[in-house]
Amino acid sequence: MYLKEGRSLLMKIQKPLIPFVLNSNPIINPRDPNKQQLLQESDVLKRLKTDRNLSSVLGFFSAIANSNAFQHTASTYRVMIERLGRECEMDMVQYILQQMKMDGINCCEDLFICIINGYKRVGSAEQALKMFYRIGEFGCKPTVRIYNHLLDALLSENKFQMINPLYTNMKKDGLIPNVFTYNILLKALCKNDRVDAAHKLFVEMSNKGCPPDAVTYTTMVSSLCKAGKIDDARELAGRFKPSVPVYNALIDGMCKEGRIEVAIKLLGEMMDNGVDPNVVSYSCIINSLCVSGNVELAFALFAQMFLRGCDANIHTFTPLIKGCFMRGKLYEALDLWKLMIQDGCEPNVVAYNTLIHGLCSNGSLEEALQVCDQMQRSGCLPNVTTYSILIDGFAKSGDLVGASETWNRMISHGCRPNVVTYTCMVDVLCKNSMFDQANSLVEKMTLEGCTPNTMTFNTFIKGLCGNGRVEWAMKLLERMQGHGCLPNITTYNELLDALFRMNKYEEAFGLFQEIEARNLQPNLVTYNTVLYGFSRAGMMGEALQLFGKALVRGTAPDSITYNTMIHAYCKQGKVKIAAQLVERVSSMKEWHPDIITYTSLIWGACNWMNIEEAMAFLDKAINQGICPNFATWNALVRCFFDSLGHMGPIHILDDILRKG
Repeated sequence: MYLKEGRSLLMKIQKPLIPFVLNSNPIINPRDPNKQQLLQESDVLKRLKTDRNLSSVLGFFSAIANSNAFQHTASTYRVMIERLGRECEMDMVQYILQQMKMDGINCCEDLFICIINGYKRVGSAEQALKMFYRIGEFGCKPTVRIYNHLLDALLSENKFQMINPLYTNMKKDGLIPNVFTYNILLKALCKNDRVDAAHKLFVEMSNKGCPPDAVTYTTMVSSLCKAGKIDDARELAGRFKPSVPVYNALIDGMCKEGRIEVAIKLLGEMMDNGVDPNVVSYSCIINSLCVSGNVELAFALFAQMFLRGCDANIHTFTPLIKGCFMRGKLYEALDLWKLMIQDGCEPNVVAYNTLIHGLCSNGSLEEALQVCDQMQRSGCLPNVTTYSILIDGFAKSGDLVGASETWNRMISHGCRPNVVTYTCMVDVLCKNSMFDQANSLVEKMTLEGCTPNTMTFNTFIKGLCGNGRVEWAMKLLERMQGHGCLPNITTYNELLDALFRMNKYEEAFGLFQEIEARNLQPNLVTYNTVLYGFSRAGMMGEALQLFGKALVRGTAPDSITYNTMIHAYCKQGKVKIAAQLVERVSSMKEWHPDIITYTSLIWGACNWMNIEEAMAFLDKAINQGICPNFATWNALVRCFFDSLGHMGPIHILDDILRKG
């Protein structure tokens, strides 16, 4: 496996960051200037280990190397190289290695591992591999441990294509892989979604007399869960003695699959098997419960965790705080934050962002800014997500000044905006009718190498449509496609709504046909918008066809759908058909009529039938506990005065006043 003589892979050694010169003044004994002070190895090692100043240590190491007071040993070279490796001074390591080589001192296994780990620390796994191929130059032979550390360094940078050839070389060298080797290879395969290959390797290691350990099973269970093979993962976990890491991997997989009840049962199973759940076990389930909205159960589990003497960490508190904000419990979230700080949990950037987002969602923007300031003072630097949350908060309230100041603060702190930040800024500009500035910002983000996405264009289109600038919005639809950014159903919904409200029926129906041509699946908003358009245009036949198509495609109508249809029937004078629709649908308990429904029926009866029919609909509404509103009474009063010229029904007026 070694390279031929004279063909070793010499690395390019750059100028060291710390000056290192082996020519230095020797250490002289002050009592006898003609004799140099002899040093003991223990004294040298102590100085190399305890002196915190790396430059000072290098100076000392250099001085004694060029004196007759001490001859460096394998131990002093090792300590110096380990020290440089921890400080990521890998160029200096090369210099020391060359000196060590010239002194005829061989490199031991532990020292070579230290060098590999140094390269891993600086993210230069390939340099570690090149160094490995020179191992013979330093009087060292490959061992299983050296191979394992090198494989791990390659895995840390996911140099997957280099791992298998190295493993092949290892076997050619006659070295037998151990459990650590197999675990690294399994992680590499699983990390690259090669679960089937990982399973084969798992079987191989068992057949070759290398029993899998907790790390092996944890890796396999996690990868099977990630691949959606939850039942296989559970079966595999059952083969190994109960352990916290394996259970945690299984619990995490169940939570990600949404099988939270099973995850909670696994928690109980752990206790039954004498395995105490740790903070990871609880935090994983608590997070999933909060995400699914079951905050009460999450707090119950949180309480159980404390009763069992398991201390919470930042990953436990953060989802609970987020869950409180999601339920609108602002004060409970803030109390939980205080408890977290009191328990000694240092907030990280995710925790701070959760708190800032919760405050912004509750309209507490000033408090959110104060938290951002506190975040910086504590040494936790805000990231682009932090600034995006703040800008989005200002955008939702239409506060251009607040959003602009936050943007400038972000730029001044050297934080580059991403597509989310740009989109939030486009939103606040549109809400302030600054469409030219929004357009310029979209152009700027493209020049800055940040490609606008569908959300960016949808935000811009929504702003334009809300301001009646539908022609510009339609041009923006073409422009986004030119950027390779495909419109989604939300894009079309915004445009359809604007076109119908401006009575541009032909363009709107053409756009709806484009949705069909693009094979986009219309959603309930789409159907309701187009039904509204058909009803306004008096196209009841087309409305009924569309209504039927929505049902066939599995789109369940809502109150807007039914009320749109009922209003359309009433507008055309088909009040009885509208009333029949209400009776049929409400009897099936698919939907309950509301005041909008009965106002349409009353309006229809007043315009196409008579006031007695209208009063009958009013009685039905009141009997169902539906309270009439201004529009309802307005329709009835108009109808009453219209009928005065024909019938003079004073008793009906009395009835209206009594019901009011």
